[in-house]
Amino acid sequence: MCPIKTVLFDLDGTLADTAPDLAFALNEVLREQGRPTLPFETIRPVVSHGGMALIRLGFDMEPDAPGFEDRRQRLLEIYRDNIARETRLFDGMEAVLDAIEARGLNWGVVTNKPAWLTEPLLERLELRRRAACVVSGDTLDERKPHPAPLLHACELCGSKAPECVYVGDARRDIEAGSRADMHTLVALFGYIGENDDPAAWQADAMVESPAAILDWIDRQHNEA
Repeated sequence: MCPIKTVLFDLDGTLADTAPDLAFALNEVLREQGRPTLPFETIRPVVSHGGMALIRLGFDMEPDAPGFEDRRQRLLEIYRDNIARETRLFDGMEAVLDAIEARGLNWGVVTNKPAWLTEPLLERLELRRRAACVVSGDTLDERKPHPAPLLHACELCGSKAPECVYVGDARRDIEAGSRADMHTLVALFGYIGENDDPAAWQADAMVESPAAILDWIDRQHNEA
């Protein structure tokens, strides 16, 4: 068993709690279209699945429907202009990043979010310069659940895949990490939907809090 050298995080619903700002953006689009807004509790579980899923939820329409793409683009525009209005790291995550660095490990971000949204958000959160790598949804031709973004992140961080753990809150995250031959953790504090079954995703473990990520890493080092 290899000791962990690199911790990779999904962004939305794992590293940062972006749901309030994305929910705001969706409800603004709904208001503009004369539609009733949705409660935050309805929007939150969908956030990790991106803009298409949010428009599908808000307007009950499919991507090939007339007006879908215009609404999606408007959602992203509003979100860009409010990208760190309420977004914060999850409680305890700052301490986790500090501890990772104090242990001599490095960390990075692998997200399907496009770079034109990922980069300014990480800058606003004062994380961009600390991250050993940032791989966005348009960095490569492939996106999660394809393993290529995670393997690219390994190269940027100077680690081999078995020396990395990927933390995410969606099935695609765990699938991508498994296909890349790295360890995987499900962030149960993220945007898990009521119809999701994280236990069936076959991750190495499920963590209830950011602090539990450190506990898992420490166990791996003790067993290595």
